[in-house]
Amino acid sequence: MAKNLVIVESPAKVKTIKKFLGKNYEVCASNGHVRDLPKSRMGIDVENDFEPRYITIRGKGEILSKLRKEVKKADHVYLATDPDREGEAISWHLSAALNLDDKDVKRITFNEITQTAVKASLKNPREIDMDLVDAQQARRVLDRMVGYQISPLLWAKVKRGLSAGRVQSVALRMICDREDEINAFIPEEYWTIEASLAAKGEKKKIQAKFVGDDKGKVEIKTKEEADAIEKALKKAAFTVAEVKKTERERKAPLPFTTSTLQQEASKRLNFSTQKTMRLAQQLYEGVELKGEGTVGLITYLRTDSTRISDEAKTNARAFIVNNYGEEYAAAGETEKKTGSKIQDAHEAIRPSDIERIPSRVKESLSRDQFRLYQLIWNRFTASRMKSARFEITTARIDAGKYRFSASASRVVFDGYRLIFTDDEEEKEAGGLSVKSLEAGDALKLEALEGKQHFTQPSPHYTEASLVRALEERGIGRPSTYAPTITTILARRYVVKEEKNLYVTEIGEAVNDIMVNSFPEIVNLQFTANMEQLLDKIEEGDVEWKTVIRNFYPDLQEAVSKAESELEKISIADEETDVVCENCGRNMVIKYGPHGKFLACPGFPDCRNTKPYLEKIGVQCPKCGKEVVLRKTRKGRKYYGCEDNPNCDFMSWQKPSKKPCPRCGGVMVERGKRLVCADTACGYFEENGKEEE
Repeated sequence: MAKNLVIVESPAKVKTIKKFLGKNYEVCASNGHVRDLPKSRMGIDVENDFEPRYITIRGKGEILSKLRKEVKKADHVYLATDPDREGEAISWHLSAALNLDDKDVKRITFNEITQTAVKASLKNPREIDMDLVDAQQARRVLDRMVGYQISPLLWAKVKRGLSAGRVQSVALRMICDREDEINAFIPEEYWTIEASLAAKGEKKKIQAKFVGDDKGKVEIKTKEEADAIEKALKKAAFTVAEVKKTERERKAPLPFTTSTLQQEASKRLNFSTQKTMRLAQQLYEGVELKGEGTVGLITYLRTDSTRISDEAKTNARAFIVNNYGEEYAAAGETEKKTGSKIQDAHEAIRPSDIERIPSRVKESLSRDQFRLYQLIWNRFTASRMKSARFEITTARIDAGKYRFSASASRVVFDGYRLIFTDDEEEKEAGGLSVKSLEAGDALKLEALEGKQHFTQPSPHYTEASLVRALEERGIGRPSTYAPTITTILARRYVVKEEKNLYVTEIGEAVNDIMVNSFPEIVNLQFTANMEQLLDKIEEGDVEWKTVIRNFYPDLQEAVSKAESELEKISIADEETDVVCENCGRNMVIKYGPHGKFLACPGFPDCRNTKPYLEKIGVQCPKCGKEVVLRKTRKGRKYYGCEDNPNCDFMSWQKPSKKPCPRCGGVMVERGKRLVCADTACGYFEENGKEEE
C-alpha cells in the first residue's frame, strides 16, 4: 500500500486527523512557520528586486529533520496547513525546506476538522496557490520594511527599544486621536422631562417623554427653560391625541466572522481578543470528548465571510425543525453580501456539527472553552431561524401646546430570540403599558420629573470597539486584529483599565513621531488601500513586487528626511534639581519602557534611580502643595498632589493655575479650552474669552 504523509501546522490536530485517515497515512506537524526573514537584519535584497532572504527559524531544525525522514518514506505528501494566506505560505516554505520538488506533493485544505471534511479534501487536492503565497509575502515584506526602517529612528528619538509597525502604528494613531477628541470635548447641558400619567381604570402608570410643542421638536437647554415648561404643564390637561400600532421585524443575526466573534466575546464574556482567538483555536483543532475521542468543534476561526455551506444549512434546518418546530426554521439566505471575495473561500465560524449542543459537551470543556462554544453555537443556530416580530404601540399625548410620547412593544413571534438575545434587545423588551389607550382618553398628571443631563464624548476604545473600527475602515484582516492589539499593549504604548484602552506617555511620544515624520504610514486611507492591493495580489490581478517597488522609494525618502531632522534634535539627558542621596550629583531624566524616571548620571558607579514626578507649576487646590504628573500602575497619565497619599487630589486632565471665575473651582485643560472641572458649573473659556 502507498504511504501517505499529511503535514499540518499544529500538533493538536495530529491526533484528530490521524484517527480519520487510518494506518496508510502518517500525520506530522510543522509547529507553525519553519522559515522566516532573519531577526538580525531586514532580510530583503533591495538591489536584487526586493528578493526576500528566508532562513530556517531557530529551533526548527529538529522538526525539519524529522519531517525529512517521513518524506523519504512517503509516496505522496499532502500539505494541510491552515486555509488562508499564511497557511498557504507555510506550505510553500515547507515545500522549499523539505526539498519536495521531486515528490508527489499536493495542497489540501479543510474548513473544519471533521472526518467528512478531511476525507473530502484528499479527494480534491490542488497545487500550492502562488497568488495566496505572494499576497502573504507582500504583507510580510511591507511590514518588515516599515518595522526595520522606522524602529531604529524611534530608538534614537525615545532612547529605548521601541518599534513601529504598518498596522500597529495606525491602530495607535486611532487610539491617540480618540483620546485627543475626548480631552477636547466640552459637555453641553440639556434637560428631559418625563410625566407619570394615570389612565382611568388602569393601575399601572404611563411614563411619557416630552418631545416638543405644536410646532415640532423642542430641545431644552437650561433649568430655566425646563422650569418654565413644567410650570405650564402643571396647569395643562393631558389627552391622548393619537394611538398607532405597527408591526416591526428584527432579522436574525449573521453567523460570526472573526471580528464579530471577538467583539461579542468581549462584550458578553469579557474576553480579550487574544484569549478569544486562543480558545477558538483549541475548539477548532480538537477537544477530547468523552466517548468520541478528539473532535474539532468549530470551523476555521479566521474569516471575513458569513457564508454557510449547503450541508450545514440542511443540517441546521433539520435540527431547528426537529427541536423547535417548522415555524422557526428560516427559509432564505442570511449571508451578508459583500463587494469583495476577501477570504470567502472560508465559511462563517460555526459548530462543525449542530447536533453537538453545548450541554452535551460541557463536561469535556474548560469553563471558558464551554462559554465560547456556547456563544458560537447559539449565534449560528439563531442565524438559521426566522426573524422576530414585534407589535409597537405608540401614543401621542397632548398637554396644551406641548407634546409627549409613550410607547410599548409586544413580542408577536420570538423567532431567533428563542436562542439568542443581545443586551440592547433585552433593554428594549421592557415597554410601557399603553395598549389599552384610545384617542380622546383623558389622563391625570401624577408627577413631573425634569432631569439634567450633559452630552458625552465618544467613549474610549475597548479591544472590541477598536476591532470594529479597524474592520470598518478596511485596516488589517482577521488574522491581524488580535496580534496588533497584543503588540501595542505589550509595548506599553497603550494600557487597558477595565475594558478601556488608554494611551501612555511613551505611546504619545511614538505616535507624535509617526504622525509628524511618517504621515503616509499612519494614514488610515493609505493603509486601507494597501489592504486592497494585497487582496488584488491574492486574486492574481497585481504582481506582488510591483507593490513593493512602488512603496519602498517613498518610505526611503521619509526615513532619510526623518533621519536628517532627528539629527538636529538634542536628546541629551535633562538635568534636574533633585540631588542623588548616594553621591550628591544632580539626577537626570531618563526614558524607560514605561516613560520617564530619574537616574544618577554617575552610572555605573552609582545606580540610584527614583520615580520622576514632573511639576506642572500649579498648586494643589486641596492642600496648597505642588501638583505633579503621575502615572497609574499600568502607565496611564494623571495629575495628583505631590503629598499623596496624605492628599487625595487627582485629575485626568491637566489643572490650570486659574480658578473658575464663576464658582471658584478647579479649571482643567481640554484641548485649547479651559473648562471648569465641575460639570454642574459648566463654565469654559477659549482663547481667553469667556463662553457659555
